[in-house]
Amino acid sequence: MITRRNGRHKTCFAVSWRPIEQHAAQTVVQAKATQHRLHARVGELQDALQSELRRAVADDVVERQLRRRQRHAAETRRRNLSHRRVDGGQQQRLCIARALATDPEIILFDEPTSALDPIATASIEELVTELKDKVTILIVTHNMQQAARVSDYTAYMYMGELVEFGLTDQIFIKPQKKETEDYITGRFG
Repeated sequence: MITRRNGRHKTCFAVSWRPIEQHAAQTVVQAKATQHRLHARVGELQDALQSELRRAVADDVVERQLRRRQRHAAETRRRNLSHRRVDGGQQQRLCIARALATDPEIILFDEPTSALDPIATASIEELVTELKDKVTILIVTHNMQQAARVSDYTAYMYMGELVEFGLTDQIFIKPQKKETEDYITGRFG
């Protein structure tokens, strides 16, 4: 340490000598830390972009559903019906549009077409087919044909226990478990 007096004040200077290898090692460590921070920031930006993309897709779905709902509402007004008297298919589509407005990642349908006529059932299944690329949909149904038509994966449960889970084609064409085969073929249930 070098000390110098300048009038009434005392000034201190610290002199440090580091070998060039130590300085290079420290520079490498700093570069790696910077690279790590950049990778973390890129990851954050990718997550934010994916989130925005999901929101945009969901907004598009909601907008389409609201447009459909507006068409149904216009038809209803033309027929001078109150909202309480719309058919079950229209009520179901309205419930789906309301659920989509919350931007969910997963939607659970519990027997979504159990009380609907074939035309309304086909409409709901078409809607599920459109939505399944944008949001995860879980359908609880006893309608085996519907499960085969609209699902990518199927789970067979009995008495609250998961018996078998797999690709829908695999479950319906060549199930791995005898219990599943018995249920699908109608020998049980």
